[in-house]
Amino acid sequence: MSRHNMKREHMKSTLIALTAVASLMALPVLAEEGRPVAGTYNFDPDHSSARFEYSHMGFSESHGVVRGITGKITLDPAEPAKSTVEASFPISNILTVSPQLDEHLRGKDLFNSADGSSMVTFKSTKVEPKDGDEAKVTGDLTMNGVTKEVVLEVDLKKAGANPMSGKPAVGFDAETEIKRSDFNLGIFVPAVSDEVKIEISVEGAKAD
Repeated sequence: MSRHNMKREHMKSTLIALTAVASLMALPVLAEEGRPVAGTYNFDPDHSSARFEYSHMGFSESHGVVRGITGKITLDPAEPAKSTVEASFPISNILTVSPQLDEHLRGKDLFNSADGSSMVTFKSTKVEPKDGDEAKVTGDLTMNGVTKEVVLEVDLKKAGANPMSGKPAVGFDAETEIKRSDFNLGIFVPAVSDEVKIEISVEGAKAD
Protein backbone atom coordinates (compact mmCIF):
# COMPACT_ATOMS: atom_id res chain seq x y z
CA MET A 1 0.00 0.00 0.00
CA SER A 2 1.34 3.43 -0.95
CA ARG A 3 2.11 6.03 1.69
CA HIS A 4 -0.74 8.14 0.29
CA ASN A 5 -3.25 5.31 0.71
CA MET A 6 -1.92 4.52 4.19
CA LYS A 7 -2.37 8.15 5.19
CA ARG A 8 -5.90 8.19 3.79
CA GLU A 9 -6.84 4.97 5.65
CA HIS A 10 -5.36 6.38 8.85
CA MET A 11 -7.46 9.54 8.51
CA LYS A 12 -10.56 7.44 7.81
CA SER A 13 -9.96 5.32 10.92
CA THR A 14 -9.42 8.45 12.97
CA LEU A 15 -12.70 9.99 11.78
CA ILE A 16 -14.60 6.78 12.58
CA ALA A 17 -13.09 6.70 16.06
CA LEU A 18 -13.93 10.35 16.70
CA THR A 19 -17.51 9.81 15.52
CA ALA A 20 -17.90 6.86 17.88
CA VAL A 21 -16.51 8.85 20.82
CA ALA A 22 -18.82 11.78 20.04
CA SER A 23 -21.83 9.43 19.98
CA LEU A 24 -20.93 8.01 23.38
CA MET A 25 -20.32 11.46 24.84
CA ALA A 26 -23.75 12.68 23.70
CA LEU A 27 -25.52 10.60 26.35
CA PRO A 28 -23.95 12.15 29.47
CA VAL A 29 -24.14 15.61 27.91
CA LEU A 30 -27.88 15.21 27.40
CA ALA A 31 -28.31 13.97 30.97
CA GLU A 32 -26.15 16.75 32.38
CA GLU A 33 -27.97 19.52 30.55
CA GLY A 34 -31.31 18.14 31.69
CA ARG A 35 -33.16 19.33 28.62
CA PRO A 36 -36.17 17.22 27.60
CA VAL A 37 -36.28 16.16 23.98
CA ALA A 38 -39.55 17.05 22.26
CA GLY A 39 -41.86 14.12 21.58
CA THR A 40 -44.07 11.53 23.25
CA TYR A 41 -42.90 9.56 26.27
CA ASN A 42 -44.61 6.35 27.35
CA PHE A 43 -44.89 5.67 31.08
CA ASP A 44 -42.72 2.89 32.45
CA PRO A 45 -45.36 1.14 34.61
CA ASP A 46 -42.65 -0.58 36.67
CA HIS A 47 -41.42 2.84 37.79
CA SER A 48 -44.61 4.92 37.75
CA SER A 49 -46.74 4.94 40.88
CA ALA A 50 -48.68 7.07 43.33
CA ARG A 51 -48.91 7.31 47.10
CA PHE A 52 -52.05 8.50 48.89
CA GLU A 53 -52.73 9.52 52.47
CA TYR A 54 -55.84 10.15 54.55
CA SER A 55 -56.72 10.62 58.21
CA HIS A 56 -58.29 7.70 60.08
CA MET A 57 -60.55 9.23 62.75
CA GLY A 58 -57.75 11.60 63.72
CA PHE A 59 -55.81 8.77 65.36
CA SER A 60 -53.49 7.96 62.46
CA GLU A 61 -52.55 8.79 58.92
CA SER A 62 -53.27 5.82 56.69
CA HIS A 63 -51.35 5.31 53.48
CA GLY A 64 -51.76 3.37 50.29
CA VAL A 65 -50.10 3.03 46.92
CA VAL A 66 -51.13 2.77 43.30
CA ARG A 67 -48.78 0.62 41.27
CA GLY A 68 -48.30 0.19 37.54
CA ILE A 69 -49.68 3.48 36.23
CA THR A 70 -49.73 3.59 32.43
CA GLY A 71 -49.97 6.59 30.14
CA LYS A 72 -48.05 9.01 27.98
CA ILE A 73 -46.63 12.52 28.11
CA THR A 74 -46.20 14.64 25.00
CA LEU A 75 -43.59 17.34 25.59
CA ASP A 76 -43.00 20.54 23.69
CA PRO A 77 -40.01 22.24 25.39
CA ALA A 78 -40.24 25.20 22.99
CA GLU A 79 -43.87 25.81 24.00
CA PRO A 80 -44.46 23.92 27.28
CA ALA A 81 -48.11 25.01 27.42
CA LYS A 82 -48.76 22.72 24.44
CA SER A 83 -47.59 19.66 26.38
CA THR A 84 -50.16 17.00 27.34
CA VAL A 85 -50.47 14.02 29.65
CA GLU A 86 -52.78 11.01 29.89
CA ALA A 87 -52.75 8.32 32.57
CA SER A 88 -54.83 5.36 33.71
CA PHE A 89 -54.90 2.32 35.98
CA PRO A 90 -57.47 -0.26 37.17
CA ILE A 91 -58.52 -0.07 40.82
CA SER A 92 -57.02 -3.53 41.31
CA ASN A 93 -53.69 -1.64 41.28
CA ILE A 94 -54.66 0.21 44.47
CA LEU A 95 -53.13 -1.31 47.58
CA THR A 96 -54.06 -0.18 51.09
CA VAL A 97 -52.56 -1.27 54.40
CA SER A 98 -54.48 -4.57 54.51
CA PRO A 99 -56.15 -7.14 52.23
CA GLN A 100 -59.45 -6.55 54.06
CA LEU A 101 -59.40 -2.87 53.16
CA ASP A 102 -58.49 -3.73 49.57
CA GLU A 103 -61.56 -5.97 49.40
CA HIS A 104 -63.74 -3.26 50.97
CA LEU A 105 -62.42 -0.76 48.42
CA ARG A 106 -63.71 -2.96 45.59
CA GLY A 107 -66.99 -3.66 47.37
CA LYS A 108 -70.46 -2.11 47.08
CA ASP A 109 -69.73 0.69 49.58
CA LEU A 110 -67.06 2.17 47.33
CA PHE A 111 -66.05 1.21 43.76
CA ASN A 112 -68.48 -1.71 43.41
CA SER A 113 -66.07 -3.56 41.16
CA ALA A 114 -65.41 -7.00 42.57
CA ASP A 115 -62.83 -7.90 39.92
CA GLY A 116 -61.06 -4.55 40.25
CA SER A 117 -61.39 -3.78 36.55
CA SER A 118 -62.98 -0.35 37.04
CA MET A 119 -60.58 2.23 35.59
CA VAL A 120 -59.26 5.52 36.92
CA THR A 121 -58.17 7.94 34.18
CA PHE A 122 -56.66 11.41 33.91
CA LYS A 123 -56.41 13.61 30.83
CA SER A 124 -54.86 17.05 30.91
CA THR A 125 -56.77 20.07 29.61
CA LYS A 126 -54.25 22.83 30.39
CA VAL A 127 -50.55 23.12 31.20
CA GLU A 128 -49.29 26.32 32.83
CA PRO A 129 -45.48 26.57 33.10
CA LYS A 130 -44.12 28.12 36.29
CA ASP A 131 -40.65 29.09 37.44
CA GLY A 132 -37.83 26.66 36.78
CA ASP A 133 -38.94 23.12 36.00
CA GLU A 134 -42.39 23.43 37.58
CA ALA A 135 -45.84 23.52 36.02
CA LYS A 136 -49.49 23.50 37.02
CA VAL A 137 -51.37 20.83 35.09
CA THR A 138 -55.16 20.94 35.06
CA GLY A 139 -57.10 17.95 33.84
CA ASP A 140 -60.15 15.70 34.08
CA LEU A 141 -59.96 12.90 36.64
CA THR A 142 -62.51 10.15 36.06
CA MET A 143 -63.08 7.73 38.92
CA ASN A 144 -66.04 5.62 39.98
CA GLY A 145 -67.98 6.89 36.96
CA VAL A 146 -67.54 10.56 37.95
CA THR A 147 -65.37 13.13 36.17
CA LYS A 148 -64.00 16.14 38.08
CA GLU A 149 -61.38 18.75 37.31
CA VAL A 150 -58.22 18.46 39.40
CA VAL A 151 -54.97 20.43 39.45
CA LEU A 152 -51.55 18.79 39.71
CA GLU A 153 -48.46 20.65 40.91
CA VAL A 154 -45.73 19.10 38.77
CA ASP A 155 -41.93 19.15 38.99
CA LEU A 156 -39.58 17.90 36.30
CA LYS A 157 -37.34 15.59 38.32
CA LYS A 158 -34.87 14.68 35.57
CA ALA A 159 -34.47 14.66 31.81
CA GLY A 160 -31.67 12.91 29.99
CA ALA A 161 -30.54 9.65 28.48
CA ASN A 162 -31.47 6.43 30.23
CA PRO A 163 -28.08 4.78 30.85
CA MET A 164 -29.60 1.32 30.29
CA SER A 165 -31.28 1.95 26.94
CA GLY A 166 -29.54 5.10 25.74
CA LYS A 167 -32.95 6.56 24.87
CA PRO A 168 -34.22 9.96 26.05
CA ALA A 169 -36.15 9.68 29.30
CA VAL A 170 -37.94 11.96 31.73
CA GLY A 171 -39.06 11.78 35.33
CA PHE A 172 -41.78 13.86 36.98
CA ASP A 173 -43.10 14.27 40.52
CA ALA A 174 -46.60 15.62 41.07
CA GLU A 175 -48.98 16.20 43.95
CA THR A 176 -52.62 17.06 44.41
CA GLU A 177 -55.49 16.72 46.87
CA ILE A 178 -58.99 15.48 46.13
CA LYS A 179 -62.22 14.99 48.04
CA ARG A 180 -63.36 11.41 47.74
CA SER A 181 -66.99 12.45 48.27
CA ASP A 182 -66.76 14.26 44.89
CA PHE A 183 -66.50 10.80 43.33
CA ASN A 184 -69.31 9.17 45.34
CA LEU A 185 -66.75 7.52 47.63
CA GLY A 186 -67.64 9.47 50.78
CA ILE A 187 -68.49 6.62 53.15
CA PHE A 188 -67.52 7.30 56.79
CA VAL A 189 -66.85 11.01 56.20
CA PRO A 190 -65.87 12.86 58.40
CA ALA A 191 -64.60 10.07 60.69
CA VAL A 192 -62.35 9.03 57.83
CA SER A 193 -61.18 12.20 56.14
CA ASP A 194 -62.81 13.35 52.93
CA GLU A 195 -59.52 14.87 51.80
CA VAL A 196 -56.98 12.53 50.24
CA LYS A 197 -53.45 13.74 49.54
CA ILE A 198 -51.81 12.19 46.49
CA GLU A 199 -48.14 12.13 45.48
CA ILE A 200 -47.25 10.80 42.03
CA SER A 201 -43.93 9.71 40.54
CA VAL A 202 -43.70 8.99 36.82
CA GLU A 203 -40.84 7.79 34.62
CA GLY A 204 -41.24 7.90 30.87
CA ALA A 205 -39.20 6.69 27.89
CA LYS A 206 -39.35 8.40 24.52
CA ALA A 207 -41.45 6.49 22.00
CA ASP A 208 -39.69 5.25 18.87
